[in-house]
Amino acid sequence: MNKYELAKKITQLDGLTNEEKASLVELLRSQKKYGLVWEDKPEEIETRLVDELPVLTEVPERAIVSDAPDAPNHILIEGDNLEALTALAYTHEGKIDVIYIDPPYNTGNKDFVYNDSFVDREDGYRHSKWLSFMNKRLQIAKSLLSSGGVIFISIDDNEQAQLKLLCDEIFGAKNFVASLPRITKASGKTTDKIATNNDLLFVYSKDIDQSIIEGLPHNDEGFKYTDNYFLERGKYKLNQTLDYDSLSYSESLDYPIEIDGHILYPGNNYDKYIERKKGNHKRADWAWRWSKELYKFGVDQGFVVLKKGRNGYRIYTKTYQNAKIVRNGDEYKVEISQRKKPLESLEFIQNIYSNDNAKKELGLIFEDLPFDYPKPTQIMNTLLKVVPAKTVLDFFAGSGTTLHATMQLNAEDGGHRKCILVTNNENNICEEVTYERNKRVIQGYTTPKGEEVEGLHDNNLRYYRTTLLSRDKSVKNMRQLVRLATDMLCIKNDVYTEAEFCGKKINPNIARYFDNGQGNRMLVIYEERAISLLVQLMAQTEDDGIKTMVYVFSPGADPYTDDFEDVAERVKLCALPSAIYEAYKRVLPKRKPKFLDEALQEMKAQAEAEANAQQTLDFGENDDNMNEEGGEA
Repeated sequence: MNKYELAKKITQLDGLTNEEKASLVELLRSQKKYGLVWEDKPEEIETRLVDELPVLTEVPERAIVSDAPDAPNHILIEGDNLEALTALAYTHEGKIDVIYIDPPYNTGNKDFVYNDSFVDREDGYRHSKWLSFMNKRLQIAKSLLSSGGVIFISIDDNEQAQLKLLCDEIFGAKNFVASLPRITKASGKTTDKIATNNDLLFVYSKDIDQSIIEGLPHNDEGFKYTDNYFLERGKYKLNQTLDYDSLSYSESLDYPIEIDGHILYPGNNYDKYIERKKGNHKRADWAWRWSKELYKFGVDQGFVVLKKGRNGYRIYTKTYQNAKIVRNGDEYKVEISQRKKPLESLEFIQNIYSNDNAKKELGLIFEDLPFDYPKPTQIMNTLLKVVPAKTVLDFFAGSGTTLHATMQLNAEDGGHRKCILVTNNENNICEEVTYERNKRVIQGYTTPKGEEVEGLHDNNLRYYRTTLLSRDKSVKNMRQLVRLATDMLCIKNDVYTEAEFCGKKINPNIARYFDNGQGNRMLVIYEERAISLLVQLMAQTEDDGIKTMVYVFSPGADPYTDDFEDVAERVKLCALPSAIYEAYKRVLPKRKPKFLDEALQEMKAQAEAEANAQQTLDFGENDDNMNEEGGEA
């Protein structure tokens, strides 16, 4: 019997009021089959979000803008991370490739604040508060991840067991990748018992079957030779002869090879080759690793080298940094791709990943350490080499290490990764530490010892704060939401430069136009009466083939499609604020308790969905057509 069937029987019980029946149904809905159970402890921010909507508004005086036209736009958000994540649910749903977070460890030593109060060891709801806190944020985080995205979470023994069960429930146990120990302090804590000097790094994929985890670049010291293919294939190494003492002898792999005027046989012994051909071979005996066809291809493509040693000539094969031979049907081809090696589970026990090393890094930027437990940039540097990412998110930003590491790696490998940081401003940490650190990294700084450090100038950093608006859908509130949400639309479309529209200045109270000169264009229309004029201006200008994203204030879900008919091929339309409401609806707390019949209908739908899920493997959730905002232009 499923939950819906049981709930239906509850509604048919005699002697209970509808309120009592509704309470029983709600209790049934809250029960879990297996996993982690805790008593939910609502946060004050949740109470506010019942009646208010979070919006991101820019602090323009804190913007750092590079002269480089293609500089990546990094985002720093000051505010409660639940508010920020809710806003990002509109701007970045399904767009984040890597999330790294270092949440409070809940040690009881004033490291975890809940409802403006520190949670100490004696708090009977200590773990429930922490789980309530993390659950809401991880649920939204999952929705932000791309289909192949990965989340990394640092944690220690205080909550590691609870976090594992929570993540298994949210992300699915099958999507668990690894738990990586990390050294925290070489000497460990001062104690005469067991000195703990590690924490853990949990790794989960949103969908393990689509995971973008690749491994580390295989650039060891053995790659030291170059040839005519260097520019395309990189360096190569000779680490294995073509012949080997095989585990299972194959006659087809036992043949003579003529190369550079020499004839060679597996094992470099003609007499033993003749004996093998007579059938006098062992179960395991000498042979070539490559077939005749593969060898011929390898010679033609420069993968084979003849070298003379003390025991005569031997054939070696080349292993390139960025190229390998792959089979393509009945033929072979050279595939150009960076060679990778797996990240070892004990990689992070090296001291370069310790908090001690992180303090040294931070000590080069600030004269007095402004943060107690920073993480070193080397952690993110390694993780971003393992997972190719376009967009990175850290919503427990702390000192801002994640952005620092992202910019460093971009400078090293020419990448264009973008990073989003979220932190509150408790004790001015956002303004004076997170922002200030990365401002200095971009602009350059002088170490406490007087050494000049060149800045990573080819980066933009934009500063935002969270603002709350009423959730009531009056026309006045909706118009205010659209106006204030313009900064969010800039983030969503990665376009920040305001410009003239079709050669005309437009009243910013009526509409605003943005164009980054790189193919991103956005028009936000606040007053519907301006649509006809704006359409007329667009129709009078030459079509250059680049579509403009147009957001139109509309009391409903129609972005005035008919009014844009003359320029339909030149725009993508979206009605606001309905698109924002729709995105927020999936993550905001419910405004009122459900009535009994509503709860039953929801449970019935859930039961039907679970039944359908057992009958299909393809849910079509990544259909590109479903990701388009608004209606067709």
